[in-house]
Amino acid sequence: MFARSISPELVTRAVGSGEIIAEYPDDQPFPSYLLLYFEHKKALHVVIGKDEQDEACYVITAYWPDIKLWNDDFRVRRKK
Repeated sequence: MFARSISPELVTRAVGSGEIIAEYPDDQPFPSYLLLYFEHKKALHVVIGKDEQDEACYVITAYWPDIKLWNDDFRVRRKK
C-alpha cells in the first residue's frame, strides 16, 4: 500500500464509501471483499477481510487497478 503511494486516509475513505464489486465468502480466516472507490476520477481497489463476529475489517491490500487488466469501469477483470 505505502509502496504504491496510497495513504491510510485514502484507504479509510475507500473502505467507508467504496462499492463492493466482488465477494469471496470462502476466504480464510475471514470472508473478503473487493471494493472499488474513485478519488478524483481515479479508480482504487481495496481488498478487505471482514470478521463478522467481531464486526472488524482488515485491509489486505490496496492498489491502483491497471486498465490493461480491468474493463473500462474497473469492475470486471478482462479476459486473457
